[in-house]
Amino acid sequence: MNYRRDIRNSSSAIFDDGLEEGGLRASSSYSHDINDHDNDKDMDCLQDRVIFLKRLTGDIHEEVKNHNHLLDRMGNNMDVSRGIMSGTMDRFKMVFEKKSGRRTCILAGVLIVSFLTIYYLIRILRYVRA
Repeated sequence: MNYRRDIRNSSSAIFDDGLEEGGLRASSSYSHDINDHDNDKDMDCLQDRVIFLKRLTGDIHEEVKNHNHLLDRMGNNMDVSRGIMSGTMDRFKMVFEKKSGRRTCILAGVLIVSFLTIYYLIRILRYVRA
């Protein structure tokens, strides 16, 4: 038992004599200057990062503001379009509810389909002759 106690005492004596586990112990004024210099460098680096993050958050804020403005305008335009479409659909309903309106729409559809058919036939005949 005494042997272990002697080893502990000798190892503590070594560290008390100016040695630390990592090597020699530096003088307190030199260590203080190094720590201040490191702290200043770290503070400058931290300040640069804070400035960068502040600029980044400002840019993000501007983007969000612009997108919100764009979405508000788009929502207003959609409301206007919805109103126009509902008015148009109401007019179509009125036309289709009347028999004469329904016949007029059918006649207009037949005329459009026959016009397109004649147009494409003429086009095909020109292509075949060429």
